[in-house]
Amino acid sequence: MGGRSGRYHGRMDAYLFDWFNLLLRWAHVIVSIAWIGSSFYFVFLDNSLTRPTDPALKDKGVDGELWAVHGGGFYNPQKYMVAPRSLPERLHWFFWESYSTWLTGFALFTVLYLFNAETFLIDRRVFDWSAPAAIGAALGFLVVFWFVYDLICRALGPRPRGETLVGLAVCTVVVLAAWLASQLFAGRAAFLLIGAMMATAMSANVLVWIIPGQRTVIAQMRAGLPVDPIHGQRGKQRSVHNTYFTLPVLIAMLSNHYGWLYQSRLNWLVLVVLMLAGALIRHSFVARHRLHTQGRPANWWPAVAGVALIVGLMVALAPSRTRAPSAAVAQMSAEQLREAVRGVVEQRCLICHQEGNAQKGVMLHSPDKLQMHAQAIYQQVVVSRLMPQNNATQISEDERALIRRWYESGAGQKP
Repeated sequence: MGGRSGRYHGRMDAYLFDWFNLLLRWAHVIVSIAWIGSSFYFVFLDNSLTRPTDPALKDKGVDGELWAVHGGGFYNPQKYMVAPRSLPERLHWFFWESYSTWLTGFALFTVLYLFNAETFLIDRRVFDWSAPAAIGAALGFLVVFWFVYDLICRALGPRPRGETLVGLAVCTVVVLAAWLASQLFAGRAAFLLIGAMMATAMSANVLVWIIPGQRTVIAQMRAGLPVDPIHGQRGKQRSVHNTYFTLPVLIAMLSNHYGWLYQSRLNWLVLVVLMLAGALIRHSFVARHRLHTQGRPANWWPAVAGVALIVGLMVALAPSRTRAPSAAVAQMSAEQLREAVRGVVEQRCLICHQEGNAQKGVMLHSPDKLQMHAQAIYQQVVVSRLMPQNNATQISEDERALIRRWYESGAGQKP
């Protein structure tokens, strides 16, 4: 009775954890969409404004306006530079989207990676260290990058051609961080960590510079003091940086689901190329809005260059021919293949996929379970090579070839 009760509680704990994981991911996606959507909209708006011709608008201090149509109505947003002469009673702020995105993202990172550092954060073939040291280093990436990035912005931004210098310096730091992370952490964790590092800087931009600057401007206006334009300039700088970070962060977050990206020998370079492609594509859209306002044709070359980088990466990462099964395996009967694969699964997989301790609800402890999950086993072990996680159980290439032969011989088909 005690054994059955323990297995039940183990399954229930795993079930509840999966629900928590699902709902946390859902919340993270929802608030991320809200933040990215508002960020993209305001960058578009800022680059699409035209100077007003109406004397009344000029007299009110309107520096730019836009006419748009959407949802059956017309909209006429206006921008005041540096601020309107008088403040309305109600102002809509945009900051909880950013904070909620970071909080839910960090919660996911904590639950999945920091609480399971031995499994997801550490790959002892890459770097052999303790879980506390790996956790501390991962958190260090988030904190140190923000301070280095912020120092670069404050030191180089005010100089002539400052934004070009800032862009080059930040790109250099990101490349170095991607290389270092790939030398210290499991490939999957390294990719995610670089995305989290940049996302932390994005949210810190809102927390440290954008919102405090806006609050300072409002306080100066209400006190009847002259408004210092530096706050608007800093906010604009960091908002532009955030929009360029967005697509690189998204691809870094998504990439951890695709083992053939982070398992390559030069995985840090793969990540850098993907992020650069995202930044180029984003730049193409930002520039398009600005050129359209000036009545000039859009320049799509940055987007073309980004797509070319992705295509080049696809060619470079194309899989080589999978190792053929040995002659002995090739001659095995269906029954012999089943028994051989059961032996491999017992040694390499059951630690995480047995009854009472089934990760993702996948149990492989019996022949019928193996048949039920045959396609998933083939996809995860042979095609994507995601499993075993970080190859913690040291599955061999011959064993992967055996599973391939077992699946291709009809393992997943009903008898």
